[in-house]
Amino acid sequence: MLAPMVRSGTMVTRLFALKYGANLVWGPEIVDKAILHAERRVDSVTGVISYVGKSQSKAMFTTHPLEKPYLIYQIGSADPELAVQAAKTVMQDVAGIDLNCGCPKPFSTHAGMGAALLSTPDLLCSILSALRVAMPPEISVSAKIRLLPSQEDTLKLVERIVDTGITTLTVHCRTRNMRPRERALVERLKEIVEFVEGMGKGVAVIENGDCLSYEDSKRIRKLTGAHSAMIATAAESNPTCFSKTPLTDLETKFTPSYIRVAKYLDAHWAVTKFCSAAFRGTHEDGTKADANALRKRITSSKSYDDITDLVGPWTGEAEFQEIVQSVESRVGRRPMFKKEEEVSLCSEETTVPSSETLQLQSTQELGAFKTPVHSLSPDPTTLRAPLLPANDARVHVPALVSGYDEPTPTPTPVGVLSPASSI
Repeated sequence: MLAPMVRSGTMVTRLFALKYGANLVWGPEIVDKAILHAERRVDSVTGVISYVGKSQSKAMFTTHPLEKPYLIYQIGSADPELAVQAAKTVMQDVAGIDLNCGCPKPFSTHAGMGAALLSTPDLLCSILSALRVAMPPEISVSAKIRLLPSQEDTLKLVERIVDTGITTLTVHCRTRNMRPRERALVERLKEIVEFVEGMGKGVAVIENGDCLSYEDSKRIRKLTGAHSAMIATAAESNPTCFSKTPLTDLETKFTPSYIRVAKYLDAHWAVTKFCSAAFRGTHEDGTKADANALRKRITSSKSYDDITDLVGPWTGEAEFQEIVQSVESRVGRRPMFKKEEEVSLCSEETTVPSSETLQLQSTQELGAFKTPVHSLSPDPTTLRAPLLPANDARVHVPALVSGYDEPTPTPTPVGVLSPASSI
């Protein structure tokens, strides 16, 4: 899983993470009040959906229909009513809603949000309960927390959180006062996982903290029993780390492609510059000096046009279609959920029981500019469902689940079938 990261967890980074194997991607935390005043805009050429504030020059949140079945939107909130309003604002474009209960930074905690919620469990749980009641069943509700100083207090909090009806719990294995340079207390998670599984509510537990790659996630899961692992810092440096064979020479093989796709999708240059300057590789086809020179050129540039000589022809549209093909290749395996069934979780070793709530998943194929109407969440789709073969005859069922069938207003180019017409 790609962790929620302010500034780094952009749409382009999320799309590349999906291309290279991430099962779910978290967007960056956005405060509830901020999104309420945003205008939703759709680019008729690329399909990009932007939420733009009234007085802002750039979007506070962007997404693409391609990532919808895998995108978890993280809310910063200390108010159940505002959290619900924020979730309803974006729910047509995401698969799940996650409450940030773990960020220790002042911008998140100053108003009682983020890690401050760990000290107000009544408020924390009331927000999750309100979200679960307000969201349709196809929209998952989850929480991301940190460890409390004592294991006993952590388990008490976890019990209350699980009882709110969430689908997934992410545990950053550090306490609120710990910093990234300090080793994550990964060994404490095993007891938490066993405790959650013992509650029998089918909640998946994701580990966060010191997981570096797909291969490293195997170590984490074996050590903790966690159902999956979330990667933050390592993905910020190398978004291909979710692959069994991640790229190593990023400066020559990845960064130019990333910038070309970002330009095609009209990502704000300042954001693209920040993300691409953070990529770090092993310099297989070049020297460290060459890599540093590339980063210096990027960070000193004021627009995409300033680095045309570095990235070559602007072939972002073709490279974006490669991402589309990669992500779509897994859509045919998206399953329907079944009640009371143990199913595999991201690997053959670990299983977790499905939720008691009957959940249905349409296997409607997702195109570059089309999206299933309120397509059901891969959280828990990726986490809890068996991989079933594609079935073109399977009906599209959003109205059956949600009680309504209002299409998401994303553009459908000429020659591309809409979800309704392709049933």
